[in-house]
Order: sequence, then C-alpha cells, then structure tokens
Amino acid sequence: MTEHPSALPSTPADAPACACADACCGSAAAAPASGAPPAGRDESWMRAARWARALSWVSLVWMTVEGAVGIAAGVAAASIALIGWALSSAVEGLASVIVIWRFTGSRTLSETAEGRAQKAVAVSFWLLAPYVAVEAVHKLVSGQAAESSVPGIVLTALSLVLMPLLGVAKHRLGARLGSGATAGEGTQNLLCAYLAGAVLAGLAANAWLGWWWLDPLIGLAVAAVAVKEGRDAWRGEECC
Repeated sequence: MTEHPSALPSTPADAPACACADACCGSAAAAPASGAPPAGRDESWMRAARWARALSWVSLVWMTVEGAVGIAAGVAAASIALIGWALSSAVEGLASVIVIWRFTGSRTLSETAEGRAQKAVAVSFWLLAPYVAVEAVHKLVSGQAAESSVPGIVLTALSLVLMPLLGVAKHRLGARLGSGATAGEGTQNLLCAYLAGAVLAGLAANAWLGWWWLDPLIGLAVAAVAVKEGRDAWRGEECC
C-alpha cells in the first residue's frame, strides 16, 4: 500500500471552515452547472474514499470472525457478556456494509447517498444500545458471573488492539471526506473496543476480586455512549 489514512492530505486551506459540518449534516454541496464533481472531490479525495471502503471491508471480515468465534466461546463458557458482545458484531458489521455501499460506484460522489448512509449508521447505534443495556440489566438482576474462556480472552484482546486502530483511521477519513457515516462507523469500532475491555475487565475482576457486577455496569455506560453517538451521527456531528 502506498497511502495511509494518517498521511492523507488535509483539507485545502482555501476550503470553507464549515465544509465538514455542511457535509456531515447532509447539506447537498452545490455542484457546478457543468455537472462536474463538487469542489474538493479531487484525486486525493477519491483515494480517501477508496481507503474508507477498504477499511470497511476489513471491519466487515473481522466482525464476521468476531461474531462466530465469540458466540461459540460465550456458549462454551456460559458467558452472557461474551455472547452479547459477539452478537453486537452484527450491528457493527451493518455499519460497515452501509459505508461500503456509500462509497461504491456513482454513490461515491453523491451527497444524497452520504445523507442516507449517515442516517443509517445513526440508526445502527440505536440498535446496539438497547441490546447492550438489556444484557447488562439482566446480568445485574440475575447475578450471573461469566466463567473463564481462553478463546474469548484472546478474541477480546485482539479487538482491543485492532478496533481502536480502525476507529481512529475512520475518524480521520470521515473528517477528510466530510462523511459522518464513515466517522460514525469509526465510533462503532471504538465502542467495540470498549465492550471488549468491559468483557475482559468483568472476567478479571470476577476471577480475582469477586466483582461480578463490574461488567454489567460498564455495559450500561457503553449503551449510554451509543445513544449519544447515534444522536450526534443523526445530526451530522460525527466528523466535525
């Protein structure tokens, strides 16, 4: 690879200061009368769009593996937290599919497609939040503690490393592209890492200190963050 998200050129100095906000909020950019691409959609922008699509494919593949292995490990360990975390991969994978759709074919230069993708990613946050909250409350009420799971620990540890890298890269790309959908998917990657950390913390705290209640409390906090991030994505505040 010859490009890296962190090395992408910054927004041109002569671009309007509110360009990102306008794009994120779904305001259609005024296209030239000739039908040429909107201002700023140069080759550098197109490379960034290809990066966004490629990283979404990486996320989608990982979420598929994460979901399948996580569910198997969670069932084996009778771990509600691990199963819930693995099932949340389906929602995060949906966000990846949305961004891939957004930056495929003629939709790449479409402000309408960006607006639709932005709203869809926001909805995916709201799909994730209730599930995490219900699982957390269930664990608090039942008092059920997760058992140790070596595959689960390895999987969540890998997610703690990979997901923040993807999340930060997509936030940068979202700002470069003026794409709230891309930035929102990046935030979901970060939430995946938070959830992985919660599962690990719950397993460790329960095994060493008997603090079985720590995992569901962290889960409730993550659900609250998901609601806020979904609201920000809907309003177009993710990439600004």
